[in-house]
Amino acid sequence: MSLGNIFDVAGSAMSAQSLRLNTTASNLANAQSAASSADQVYRARHPIFSAVQRDVFDQAFADSSNNSAAAGGVQVLGIVESDAPLQQRYEPDHPLANDEGYVYYPNVNVVEEMTDMMSASRSFQMNVDVMDAAKSMMQRVLMLGQ
Repeated sequence: MSLGNIFDVAGSAMSAQSLRLNTTASNLANAQSAASSADQVYRARHPIFSAVQRDVFDQAFADSSNNSAAAGGVQVLGIVESDAPLQQRYEPDHPLANDEGYVYYPNVNVVEEMTDMMSASRSFQMNVDVMDAAKSMMQRVLMLGQ
């Protein structure tokens, strides 16, 4: 893998982690939103990531002893809603309570979302560090020619 490809890989990972942070923030923002029916309640969302395969030309020159040489970054395949059960609470005095007195709350686990946010933030920062290191190496290579 050339030094220039590092920017593509780290950039795609930073973009994916940024989407992960935004999705987690949305989940946390809606964690206590209530609804009168299960169809109207917010459901937690999670991004699905996949490795990007490099093109055929790059794979032809990749080191065959390294199986990870074909990976070329991260792509987001989509965002899926969680199928965890919704929280149904008996609150007959709530303005959104249904005829039976139940209010539906999202299936957002705040502790899980906070740890996910910390993980995404650290992953983003690590990719920033990778880009800084690659930039520093490229600058040093350019200075060798002077």
